[in-house]
Amino acid sequence: MSDVFCLIANGDIPCAKVYEDDDVLAFLDLSQVTTGHTLVIPKKHCANILEADDETVERVFKVARNIGKALMKMGAKGVNILANANEAAGQTVFHFHVHVIPRTGNDENLVMAFKEHDTSSIDFKALANEINSNL
Repeated sequence: MSDVFCLIANGDIPCAKVYEDDDVLAFLDLSQVTTGHTLVIPKKHCANILEADDETVERVFKVARNIGKALMKMGAKGVNILANANEAAGQTVFHFHVHVIPRTGNDENLVMAFKEHDTSSIDFKALANEINSNL
């Protein structure tokens, strides 16, 4: 599989590297939703977090956490650390990656909102049991 992140991991496309080891690469996102927005990827290809093995997920998120801590030292007031899985969730590059997005509290160009909706028709116990039975 050869997607843009595979090409970056292989050194075929240049990037502004933030971190690199044998398994993981972190680099600045070209979109820079906020200044310092970093992508963390495994060097080996897997389509998304749901298809990655546990060791890969652990390594990628450990690096993402450490980058989040570095961004906090640089003045961020908080960070969003997130991974999208599949197109319906907003994934556009189908190579597992984690966004580390520093937040200052004045980030008008990035809005993440969890809006309440009517949950009166949801049987929470049944739904929890169904999810659990599919683990």
